Amino acid sequence: MTQSIIGTKSMVVSPHYLASMAGNHILEKGGNAFDAAVAVSACLGVVYPHMTGLGGDMFWLNYENSDGKISVYNGSGRSGANVSRETYAGEAAIPFRGIRSAITVPGMVDSWDAILKELGTLSLAEVLVPAIEYAENGFPITKNQVDYTKQNWDWLSKMPITADIYAPGGRIPEVGERFFQKDLARSLTLIAERGRDVFYHGELGQSIVTYLQEQAGLLTADDFANHEGNWVEPISTTYLDYTIYQVPPNSQGFVGLLALNILENFDLESMEHGSADYYHLLAEALKAGFRDRNEVLTDPEFFEIPLGKLLDKRYAAKIGAAIQRTKAEKVASPPMGSDTAYAAVVDKDGNSVSFIQSLYFEFGSGVVAGDTGVILQNRGSFFSLDSNHVNTLEPNKRSFHTLMPAMACKDGKPSIIYGTQGGEGQPQTQTAIITRMIDYGMDPQTAINEPRFVWGRTWGESSEALRIESRVEKDTIKELQEKGHLVEVVDEFDGAMGHAQAIRIDEHGFLKGGVDPRGDGAAVGS
Repeated sequence: MTQSIIGTKSMVVSPHYLASMAGNHILEKGGNAFDAAVAVSACLGVVYPHMTGLGGDMFWLNYENSDGKISVYNGSGRSGANVSRETYAGEAAIPFRGIRSAITVPGMVDSWDAILKELGTLSLAEVLVPAIEYAENGFPITKNQVDYTKQNWDWLSKMPITADIYAPGGRIPEVGERFFQKDLARSLTLIAERGRDVFYHGELGQSIVTYLQEQAGLLTADDFANHEGNWVEPISTTYLDYTIYQVPPNSQGFVGLLALNILENFDLESMEHGSADYYHLLAEALKAGFRDRNEVLTDPEFFEIPLGKLLDKRYAAKIGAAIQRTKAEKVASPPMGSDTAYAAVVDKDGNSVSFIQSLYFEFGSGVVAGDTGVILQNRGSFFSLDSNHVNTLEPNKRSFHTLMPAMACKDGKPSIIYGTQGGEGQPQTQTAIITRMIDYGMDPQTAINEPRFVWGRTWGESSEALRIESRVEKDTIKELQEKGHLVEVVDEFDGAMGHAQAIRIDEHGFLKGGVDPRGDGAAVGS
């Protein structure tokens, strides 16, 4: 796609075209943005199963047009009550895959219920219809899913139950073949018929826990029964004429705000977009945010995070003044997971929702819980086993979360709704996209299409490189190397850059939607 899709009334963007179509169907049926968003979320859990699913977490950033209120729902799960550092005594780290990586309760289903009860107009049964149909009747498998299956084949093909679903017949599925998830269809049907509690208190949750306990898993029925997400206040900053909103910790959203506070001390508009100075400045501002994030980010119920200081404009000005325009700073960064799906919806009344969901790594823990079809996240594997680390593993604790949906408002109303997948790449891609739209006047699709970069150890890899797409001018790459960046040139539209989506509401009230060419998404407007 080379230009934004324009809607006159509504817009849905997501990383899979079938999910976008499902959201638009709900809008046409009379549902609002929040109803449509739950439908999109559930569909992504079916048609984008390597990235997200019922066994994962999600965050919601919502704007209600009726009262101009912006709210956040934290749909992330906590570690089990019996899970602690002692559980892994003698081990260097929590494993990334397998039964001992599935140690946090999935928060997604609870969040669907909370969003619909507080903001929606339709029932859970109504909005889950498209997801159930795709799971039961199948859908055409995409190249994206096939590629991730190939990349993870060595371990995925050996996982009991999981391999039967994602490697049917012991082979890698072909692009375009019909992909079924019958067990998942039954689980979604149970949720549609009996609501949230069947997952946390009832038959479905019990089936998950029974399987885990049979396999020496660590979560219990009480862990599921005690789970609840919570409504929290958004965090924000100003950037030029906009107010930028993010979700608060345990999300890394404040990194995106801090980066913009730093960049506001520079005249980006006078700087050539795509120049070495442009890429260098963005990378250095983001590194400063990562440095602070790595020291403080965890569950705020366990550690007081100094957001007042971190989001103070004076603090950002000091950081900006210390940035060397000709020299790259060295900053350590932990490896991050990658499997995430970001989407956004705006309806005819102006209600807007920015939401993101994840299993953490692609295919999460790799554990499908018995005959439920539910693949469980491995988000808890990011906890540290170092007792002195801010994100150290403790019972009933939420981990440091990479998920960070965003929204930029102007004159009190949403103007740009945006986000991306990609672990540590999320604040980086968000910063690139929002500055391209605000400072350089690009439409969403152009902002997403322009060459991107990602620095650091994202996607589970140990790299300090500044990965940059090969479409960037060779002279620019050379200049970045001369500034001290460890530049790694990657493909023209490289998957390491994540899958970004954005909606912009222009001065005429039209809705411009952009989706990432690196994914399988679509912008659907009406």
